[in-house]
Amino acid sequence: MSAALAIALSALAMTFIVGGRYLLSSGGFALATRLRHPGLYRGLEAQMRREIGWSLASAAIYGIPAGVVAWGWQAHGWTRIYTDVHAFPLWYLPVSLFVYLLLHDTWFYWTHRWMHQPRLFRIAHAVHHQSRPPTAWAAMSFHPWEAITGAIVIPALVFIVPIHVAVLGLVLAIMTLMGVGNHMGWEMFPRALVHGPVGRWLITATHHEQHHAAYRGNYGLYFRFWDKACGTDIGLGSFGGTAAAAGRGDRAAASRPDARPDG
Repeated sequence: MSAALAIALSALAMTFIVGGRYLLSSGGFALATRLRHPGLYRGLEAQMRREIGWSLASAAIYGIPAGVVAWGWQAHGWTRIYTDVHAFPLWYLPVSLFVYLLLHDTWFYWTHRWMHQPRLFRIAHAVHHQSRPPTAWAAMSFHPWEAITGAIVIPALVFIVPIHVAVLGLVLAIMTLMGVGNHMGWEMFPRALVHGPVGRWLITATHHEQHHAAYRGNYGLYFRFWDKACGTDIGLGSFGGTAAAAGRGDRAAASRPDARPDG
């Protein structure tokens, strides 16, 4: 098999994996939403179809660089991904997990904040903010230009920071869980965590909902560190309980069509 064909097949396989992971995770959380909060997404059917369409396009953009890197790792030993758990001290496993999450969060914060510059918002990030209020299907609903900024960070990190393949899988699982969970319109974490000491530094749906409501602030992905350090943390949002939540679709229909990002 030629290298070009092998790369193409790897990229195609990763695209299907990313797309499948999105459909399973977002679909699972959407089902949980339907069971736990019936009517929460009422009136948002057209929005959800749009979110799924953009997200599947993003899956290809995420899958292509991941597929190229996966091929290079297997065929030529590219990257710092390792499979022998004893290649580094065992304490490095949790350290590498935290390092990846911290670096990913840093990249996300600054690119996300950059995307809120008025010109870039109109060109690209407005696609994601059409989800107002967001649903479980919105996690990967990006314009292709924005999807590229998200797709390159983990493939780039594996060339720089050593990571065990299982820890890399955990990073991707956390990325998916937080991405979907932070958009689904209700809080999956207990109130004691969200409003306690951990919640002062961890981003949850209650925090990210405020970003979609205000079109500004709360730019982080996992941690509130950069928002707090840069003065962009605008606090927690509120879902208002089941009865109020059932009217999210009505509120979406009445939301400002001319809303603008902070500039």
